[in-house]
Amino acid sequence: MKTSLWYRIAAVVVLLVAAFVYLTPSVVSELPEWWTRYLPSNKIRLGLDLQGGTHLVLTVDVDKALENALERAADDIRREAQDKQITLAQVQRVDKAIEVRIEAPEARSEFESFLRDNFPNLSIVDSQTSDGVAVQRLRFTVAEERRLREFTVEQALETIRNRIDQFGVTEPIIQRQGTQDIVVQLPGIQDPQRAKALIGRTALLEFKLLAEVPDAEAYLSGQKPLPPGLEILTGYGGERVGRRVEKTKYLVESKVLLTGDAIADAQVRPGSQLEGPYVALELTPRGAKQFEEITAANVKRRLAIILDNTVYSAPVIQERIPGGRASITGNFDIKEARDLAIVLRAGALPAPVHIAEERTVGPSLGRDSIRQGFLSFVVGGSLVVLFMAVYYKFAGVLADLALVLNVVFLLAALSALQATLTLPGIAGIVLTLGMAVDANVLINERIREELRLGRSARAAIEAGYEHALPAILDSNITTLLSGLILFQFGSGPVKGFAVTLCIGIVTSVFTAVMGTRIVYDWLLTYRRLERVSI
Repeated sequence: MKTSLWYRIAAVVVLLVAAFVYLTPSVVSELPEWWTRYLPSNKIRLGLDLQGGTHLVLTVDVDKALENALERAADDIRREAQDKQITLAQVQRVDKAIEVRIEAPEARSEFESFLRDNFPNLSIVDSQTSDGVAVQRLRFTVAEERRLREFTVEQALETIRNRIDQFGVTEPIIQRQGTQDIVVQLPGIQDPQRAKALIGRTALLEFKLLAEVPDAEAYLSGQKPLPPGLEILTGYGGERVGRRVEKTKYLVESKVLLTGDAIADAQVRPGSQLEGPYVALELTPRGAKQFEEITAANVKRRLAIILDNTVYSAPVIQERIPGGRASITGNFDIKEARDLAIVLRAGALPAPVHIAEERTVGPSLGRDSIRQGFLSFVVGGSLVVLFMAVYYKFAGVLADLALVLNVVFLLAALSALQATLTLPGIAGIVLTLGMAVDANVLINERIREELRLGRSARAAIEAGYEHALPAILDSNITTLLSGLILFQFGSGPVKGFAVTLCIGIVTSVFTAVMGTRIVYDWLLTYRRLERVSI
């Protein structure tokens, strides 16, 4: 009995020390250097409703990603079929399929064999013949389409995470929700519009040549229809009027010579007083080789640097450019240049994202929430403590001590697990206070019954704990299961409530059953307790 008691006391002491270690960073503003080096230094994370910030739900346009994948597949089919000398009249994407036109009868069987061997992720969903021309429609297989959708959302999630990390937000929350939604929480963010622009920018970087054709102005003004292979884009290049830069139209070739995949690094560099800062690009070895070949073959032509279909600059290629370095100018201010460098370093989004939901909480409202939440915690806790002490006397005071221990363990668990404390989470803690003493109420009432039957103090305490335990476990396990369901299927405030509820149930059962029993066992063993004040 004595050995078991000291083991239990040691376990509680170890847990108290661990709780002290995890809670210290949250209550001490400046920790010594040795503490941060060897011991946990993470504070309890506060949700947006407590410290202010921005909550976004982003929807990834996975259908657009599938269209882009079909475009690339169509280009690959066209190129590889040409290499294998298979004559195809036309290969183009039409809606959510690739349409292949084959005029030569002997090429049909060759193409089907070619498709099976080289593009197993594509299948023929429709085949028709009209006037001797076979028209076959290709689509991705079900498994390939599912893989592309999953990959698109995961890649978008990783890209957004990289951008936010470089943006400098402390302890952001970026996680997937549902099939194509991403939840982004930015605590303490002071410029939500800039953050939204940074997150939502697709950042598709392309290098294209400006077209050198007669009557270019007629195409730009719309007097003549555009011939195949050309497109009109708007971009920077006009005069700066105050903080605004006049935009101009560019006639560019549709062919993409280089994309953002070739970028290894992007940094902001100071420019001249008239032009402002610019973004210096460093290309990958493969990209540097491609860039050198492009510039060597197009000396004295203008190369448009295009980001999200906007021409940022179109310098004249004066000579072959080795070394894999380029720059983007565009009359930026320092914030615009820095944000552009961030999205280029983090990579392009695989598909556009749209903001489906947005909430912004100011820091003053967050402070009010903390104050009101703390007040509710103090008032609710005080009422519970007072009731237990008056109604159950010494046993009630013992339950109150277990209640304090429960709150300490609960907050330490939140810090150790890096869970986020929200306003509904505070409501969960207040609810846990009432549920924590509920176990002690069951135990105390059972002990009272045993004492009325004339049992001794030791027998009454042992019987009280033994008979109350099944009811305590049943009620708390069912509540814990409900909390786990809320955590699994809920989101936002509901999940914050579920976190503190589940942790609170575990800590309350431990402190109410094990904590108070240790005190009673110690009194029975070393103080020869003969009468229970209850």
